[in-house]
Amino acid sequence: KIVHLTMGNPNGNFKYETRLIALEDAQIRHNALEAARMATNKFLEEKLGGKEYFLKILVYPHHVLREHKIMTGAGADRLSEGMRRAFGRPAGLAARVKKGQNIMILRTAENGLSFAKEALTRGASKMPIPTRIDVITL
Repeated sequence: KIVHLTMGNPNGNFKYETRLIALEDAQIRHNALEAARMATNKFLEEKLGGKEYFLKILVYPHHVLREHKIMTGAGADRLSEGMRRAFGRPAGLAARVKKGQNIMILRTAENGLSFAKEALTRGASKMPIPTRIDVITL
C-alpha cells in the first residue's frame, strides 16, 4: 500500500519541474504506484540527497478492485455459484488516471535535472501504461 505521497524538501526553491504524464486512460494499482515511488525516491536519494529535490505523487488509489474467486478441485462445479451474486472480495486498490493527467511531479535545481529525468524514467518503468516526461521551468 502506498504510504508517503510527498518526499524530499517541500520548502526548497527549485527552478525546474519534471512531470510524469499518462498517455492512456487506465487504472494504476496501489502496488505499482508504490514501486514507482520507491524506485524514483531511492535513485534521487543516492544521487542528490534529501534536500535537493521535491517529489509528489498526485494520484491516490481510491478505487477498490474486486475479484470473484473461482473454486478448483473435486466437486467444485456442485459448490460453485457461477456468476450468481458475483460481487467479489476486495483484492486491492487502484488510482483511475485519464490520458494527459500528471501522475508525479518532481522539482529540482538545474544541476539535478538529468537525475530527475532518469529517476522518473525508472519510475515510469513500474507503470502499467505508456507515459511521457515533460520538463517545465518554474
